[in-house]
Amino acid sequence: MSLIGKSRVNILKIGGAAAGLLWPASCATCGVLIENHGDGLCEKCWQDLRACCGADYCRRCGLTASRFAIYDGKCTQCRDLHFHFDAIARAGIYTGTLSKAILAFKHGRDEVAALLKTLAKAAIASAGFEHPPEQFVPVPLYWMRRVQRGFNQAHIIAGAISPRKNMIKGDLARIRNTPRQALLDAKDRPINVRDAFALRRGNTFKGKTICLVDDVKTTGSTLNECASLLKTAGAVKVYAVVIAVADPNFRDTRS
Repeated sequence: MSLIGKSRVNILKIGGAAAGLLWPASCATCGVLIENHGDGLCEKCWQDLRACCGADYCRRCGLTASRFAIYDGKCTQCRDLHFHFDAIARAGIYTGTLSKAILAFKHGRDEVAALLKTLAKAAIASAGFEHPPEQFVPVPLYWMRRVQRGFNQAHIIAGAISPRKNMIKGDLARIRNTPRQALLDAKDRPINVRDAFALRRGNTFKGKTICLVDDVKTTGSTLNECASLLKTAGAVKVYAVVIAVADPNFRDTRS
């Protein structure tokens, strides 16, 4: 390395140390001060995150299930349910540190973005989808909410797992500003998102294998509505990748 190069590295190290003194980093999920800005989590939250992402799950509905409790590709929790998406991959359960990290990301804590992208990559790498996705479709926000937030977290996640930028398609639009799903009872969520989405003219979904991308699956109503539209447009297969699945049957036994 040249003298100039060494000097630059030293300056960057000094600048980073000074920044740490002036603006000490805090854990994005619990708020305690941490020495390293890099991943945004303290050691305790890292350990909790591993627990959130460690359980087996049903590849049809995304809920936690032992591989021995799955028959004909269905677990006991989704055997009588109908989905328009063909399979789902998740990074973990929407609880503990993982849920806090997702909320922190939505509220502008950029330091957890790299972590969530890594989790999304791990989820799709272990998904075992029958066919490789040809197009990636982020679940859209209503335009007003997109402007208020400044970004669509699903689009950022899609950018992390799509092999190429031109494979990300924005031809699925949200046309109604629906109440947030998290504020509704499970029985009201399918009604809330019914006819809330539309496809843009000239879309290229016909004959394609599509991967829907979102941050969280709760009841699956949003993914189901979007997948139904994509199938109507001629998509052959529709898969889903999410960071976390809200699992009503999950019981956290950690002390």
